Amino acid sequence: MPGYWPHTEAEIAAMLEFLGLRHIDELFASVPEALRLSGALAMAPGRPEPDVLAHMRSMAAANRTLVCFAGGGAYDHEVPPVTAALAGRSEFVTSYTPYQAEVSQGVLQAVFEFQTLVTRLTGMDVANASLYDGAAALSEAVNLAVGTTGRSTVWVSQGVNPAWRAVLATLASGPHHCLVEIPLVGGQTHWESRGDAGRAAHGDAPGAVVVAYPNYLGCLEDLAEARRLCDRTGALLVVAVDPIAAGILRSAGSWGADVVVGEGQPFGLPLSFGGPYLGLFSCRGEHVRRLPGRLVGETVDSDGRRAYVTTLRTREQDIRREKATSNVCTNQTLMAITAAIQLGWLGSNGLAEVATRCAQGTRYCRERLLALEHVAPLVPAPVVREFAVHLPIDAALAVDRLAEEGLLGGIALGPPYAEDGRGLLVAVTERRTRAEIDRFATAVEKVVR
Repeated sequence: MPGYWPHTEAEIAAMLEFLGLRHIDELFASVPEALRLSGALAMAPGRPEPDVLAHMRSMAAANRTLVCFAGGGAYDHEVPPVTAALAGRSEFVTSYTPYQAEVSQGVLQAVFEFQTLVTRLTGMDVANASLYDGAAALSEAVNLAVGTTGRSTVWVSQGVNPAWRAVLATLASGPHHCLVEIPLVGGQTHWESRGDAGRAAHGDAPGAVVVAYPNYLGCLEDLAEARRLCDRTGALLVVAVDPIAAGILRSAGSWGADVVVGEGQPFGLPLSFGGPYLGLFSCRGEHVRRLPGRLVGETVDSDGRRAYVTTLRTREQDIRREKATSNVCTNQTLMAITAAIQLGWLGSNGLAEVATRCAQGTRYCRERLLALEHVAPLVPAPVVREFAVHLPIDAALAVDRLAEEGLLGGIALGPPYAEDGRGLLVAVTERRTRAEIDRFATAVEKVVR
């Protein structure tokens, strides 16, 4: 049989029967007909490999390249050639989980450096060897907080990325965590559900309070207020940070966070149609034994030489999942090493420069858009490197029209952020030039008329 076919006809039939489907095409019913391949590729069989590659390149050349102003958790940042070159070395790309420390010292040291860099970024005591993505890291942080406090009620700001909240809700259904969403008012979390009033409104006092810094709309949150709320209720403070903005903001750890999580994609990882990405996870030292995944530690070998090992990691994560304290049994080592290379290349000053350039571009872009007739701020709270505006037309329609102009114009916002569906979330990274921002503003003026 030509090619590789991973499933037998019997296996496919069993899957379809279990799902109650008659044909495999029904699995893809939600994919528009125009996007489906209706027949075989228009290519004669047996063509030489160079000819096939040339044909594929010609097909790829027909794709439109859009200038990206979308964010919402995944960003079009610059990936320096040095990062791609070093992270693509075979000793990193082909390595597997470092079960045997004696033959994995290079990878283990690289991950140890990653952990060190994450703790410096977040202001925390300890970081793990990474997780799958930011949403998974948030879920693990809630597990840690619930396990520590013994209380299953979790207060979650609606300023946390809605995709993360959806994952959290899914993973919280098994252990029966009670998630209470706290709304935004003026772009910031309105902690009206606090103290005795909060217990009366939402049941038990929380075991965890979750807030984003900055939040999904790009607005700065008052972490001091969240910390005071946790002090009154005995909850752990979980902060989801934007790791680029962390280059110029006061660290979440210095505000009193107990656990800090984030999405590490901006550190050397391209958008790549959604992954693989990288979950950042750090916490205070007293919670280290509830740390999910694995931790790389530094020690000495029998000859007194510096050595690295995986520590605080249970085999239950791998072979007895029902006894595991976490749903993670491996980690994103290559992604973590890539992030460590990117952070090492930038350094503290370089990261601050990237964050500053993003903030400056955001301010300029926001001013250009707000100068347009009938375009207004969606919320009044101060922003850092992402912002939301209110358009005079449906935002989803505006995004479609901007795509025709060669621009990925942002993310259309609906409830709870924009009840009328006219909110647009815009992100500006260091890759966006002044000319591109001017072109974007001109296109927005055209499409909203």
